[in-house]
Amino acid sequence: MRALLISNSTLHGSGYLDHAEKDIREFVGASGRVLFIPYALADHDGYAEIARKRFERMGYELYSIHQEDDPARALGRANSIFIGGGNTFRLLKALYDKSLVQLITERVREGFPYIGASAGSNMACPTLKTTNDMPIVEPPSFNALGLIKFQINPHYLDPDPNSKHMGETREERLRQYLEENEIPVVGLREGCMLWVEDDKVTLRGITDARVFKRGVEPFEIKPGTRVDEVLFGS
Repeated sequence: MRALLISNSTLHGSGYLDHAEKDIREFVGASGRVLFIPYALADHDGYAEIARKRFERMGYELYSIHQEDDPARALGRANSIFIGGGNTFRLLKALYDKSLVQLITERVREGFPYIGASAGSNMACPTLKTTNDMPIVEPPSFNALGLIKFQINPHYLDPDPNSKHMGETREERLRQYLEENEIPVVGLREGCMLWVEDDKVTLRGITDARVFKRGVEPFEIKPGTRVDEVLFGS
């Protein structure tokens, strides 16, 4: 199984997927056809056009699943899949409604390369429980694709010591998650991503990530770290 799980599709000061282009090129290879999943946003046509133009600039053909009559055949035509960001609840509900959860999971576990950004990275987790999004719709289950054995919190934000906001910080919310759940969480700051090869998971990018495990104080890991070893041992 191969996956590239990106925290954010746009980094401050750069354009759509600019900061991840080098890793995407390495992941996809010299050429390829990419199947896009646009369901995290309402405007599927507009979203697909943005993704198509960006991947064409990298030398790849991209077509969107919402414009295909047969999702299974569409998967068969592609060399990799890209699930973009947006609202995670809307995305997961659409995958269930269109009977794509099991289909995508099986194909990726067979070796079909998977790229996710933000909500698309959340989809690779066991569940939806560590998303940042508002539940604007209700999926039939919180269970996601389960491609990896841990949770991701994309766009992870550190507490602002100068903020007057009295609500929970992101760290406090993830600590609350661990009060009810045992699966660990990797907080992916913007600018970092995970490179997955079967059970081997490596942190990449330009920023550190923050790890949350039950019974352990949260701690930092740097790009190049084997995340699977940190979470589960060697």
